[in-house]
Amino acid sequence: MQAPSMDAWLEEAKMSPEADLCGMYLTHNGVVRITPKRQMREGIEGIGDVRAVRFSYDAEGLAAAIEEAKGFPGIHYVRVWLNEGELAVGESLMYVLIGGDIRPNVIDALQKLVGKIKNELVVEEEVYV
Repeated sequence: MQAPSMDAWLEEAKMSPEADLCGMYLTHNGVVRITPKRQMREGIEGIGDVRAVRFSYDAEGLAAAIEEAKGFPGIHYVRVWLNEGELAVGESLMYVLIGGDIRPNVIDALQKLVGKIKNELVVEEEVYV
């Protein structure tokens, strides 16, 4: 699946009806890395290198999460793209763009939305070398 252009997304966001309410935009680009998640988070060694990640998501849950994020304090723009399939190291898993009034609100919203996506809406299965 073709990943979106963040430059194009930002240009579209700045042309949206809500643009004059946004003083900050933040993006997140999740990427397949070679180091296993369990090694990064739990310090478990000897798992092997990641070759790919099998990635899928709950589309209805994502749509609901996006709507919820639009209701976060100070948030006026939300856009999300998730990839699917078996993705190699270096390929993008997701892009998230959040626009809002001030830095603390935008940072908080990005953290909440990405956390919800990662913890509740996606299935990731690492494939090792």
